[in-house]
Amino acid sequence: MDGIKYDDKAVNAHEKSADVSLEGQDGIYRNETLEIGHVDNVDQLQRHLGNRQVQLIAIGGSIGTATFVSIANGLVKGGPGSLFLAYTIYTCMLGLVNNSMAEMASYMPVSGGFIRMAGHWVDESMGFWIGWNFFLYEAFLIPFEISALNLVLTYWTDKIPVAAVVAVCIVLYFCINAFVVKWYGEAEFWLASGKVFLIAIVYSFTFITMVGGNPQHDAYGFRYWNNPGAFAEHITTGDLGRFEGFLGCLWSAAFTVVGPEYLSMLSGEVKLPRRYLKAAFKVTYVRFAIFFIGSALCVGIVIPYNESTLLDILSGDTGGAGTAAASPYVIAMRNLKISGLPHLTNALLCTSIFSAGNAYTYYGTRSLYSLALDGHAPKFLRKCTKSGVPMFCLCVTILFPFLGFLNVSSSSAKVLTWFTNIITAAQIIDSIVICITYLFFYRACKVQGLDRRTMPYFAYFQPYTTWIALIFLTMVVTCYGYSVFLPGQFAIDTFFTYYMMVLVAPVLFFGWKLFKRTKFIPASECDLVWQKAVIDAYEESFNEPAVGFWQEIGQIFGFRRNKKVDKA
Repeated sequence: MDGIKYDDKAVNAHEKSADVSLEGQDGIYRNETLEIGHVDNVDQLQRHLGNRQVQLIAIGGSIGTATFVSIANGLVKGGPGSLFLAYTIYTCMLGLVNNSMAEMASYMPVSGGFIRMAGHWVDESMGFWIGWNFFLYEAFLIPFEISALNLVLTYWTDKIPVAAVVAVCIVLYFCINAFVVKWYGEAEFWLASGKVFLIAIVYSFTFITMVGGNPQHDAYGFRYWNNPGAFAEHITTGDLGRFEGFLGCLWSAAFTVVGPEYLSMLSGEVKLPRRYLKAAFKVTYVRFAIFFIGSALCVGIVIPYNESTLLDILSGDTGGAGTAAASPYVIAMRNLKISGLPHLTNALLCTSIFSAGNAYTYYGTRSLYSLALDGHAPKFLRKCTKSGVPMFCLCVTILFPFLGFLNVSSSSAKVLTWFTNIITAAQIIDSIVICITYLFFYRACKVQGLDRRTMPYFAYFQPYTTWIALIFLTMVVTCYGYSVFLPGQFAIDTFFTYYMMVLVAPVLFFGWKLFKRTKFIPASECDLVWQKAVIDAYEESFNEPAVGFWQEIGQIFGFRRNKKVDKA
């Protein structure tokens, strides 16, 4: 096939350009690069993503319909107090995961990110397991977002054919991801900018209206925290019911709050990866606080947990479940007799959902490619175009959006429930594996005498924070579907949707371990060099100055253009 070549060629190029091994003062081995040429990686991915693109892509993959619409489910179950508390706790736990991932990804920004790190630093079987777990997670998220887009469009009219929306999304996702990654990054930059704009709109709406800036001149403030109250009862009554309400909010947070794994997956295609990834991981803490904790706070301010309109929509008594009509913000806008703004919110929500599906297509493609690189998927999937796009991986990934056609004959709400329950467990498993990988990485650094303070990003309070996150997330993934075991609540289909990925995990891990006879990698044998020589040489030969996020934004409008750096 014209324009497509194997990764082995890049490996051979690397072997020619870096063939002298030296032991550094830090006790690890590295290659002295004699000639680097055009090689960015030892695979065929190309580093074209700039700082601003990395920052916005990270946002694009982590903010979807859940942040603006599905978060209302948590509010109904637990009330504003439980929602805010649950999102704060879960976000802090993901912040600890981000702390661990940042150190590994900044030190070794390889294609495939945390997936390949698990295989190289823990056990090959873990790389196989988490790679397929993440791929299925991303692949199933694509039809989920398309289903959500179908529902959001019904806010205006239900005459748009479901099949037409699905088909258009599939074509657009393929086209955006089929060309050089720089153009995907550019498209995602502008799409994700719409999400930031939407966040700004709903936050501004919350603050202005709560202090009285609304047609009703009602300064309602934190009224709904007092009446009907901050903590709602769920399933049962009393203190136990309020605790179960908190758990319902926690499960909502588990589906909504994501981030570190996405940044690591960009590692193989980022310019100056150690500098730009480090900056992006640092900003993640702020993003967690603003987007997720802030959303939980605002949602609990604008409407009460017993809002009749929301309850009718979620129960199915009236239409609008999954659309902007079910968004707490839109309900509040209508209650306050604000016109026009709900339509703008819904329009931006459409771009937000489309952006999320586009990002999941990218991550699904790259995760499948990383599996192929390590021999965990068919070898032909390693083939890339001349522009560095794993085309065959994209073709496989783009098959999953066809599941969106299920909405033609099935209830959209039921299809969404299937996808949501299945992928939530997979998402938590990804974070658990990141924690496990870091503990092995930390131990290897200690045994081999590698000073972690010399790395681009130094994670403080380790390994204690990683252990805290690991224990917490393990409890969440095992208790997530506890309600199915309550008296009279058990249903086999519900059980499998909650725990399918948990049950699949040992099958993938131990199946590959038995098939390949793999072993856990001893700390003294852990490869802490890996692709470090190539990445060092690439950054040393990079002939453009590093630019900050806002500086790069200014360059869009013609300010402060980069100048080539002469390294001769």
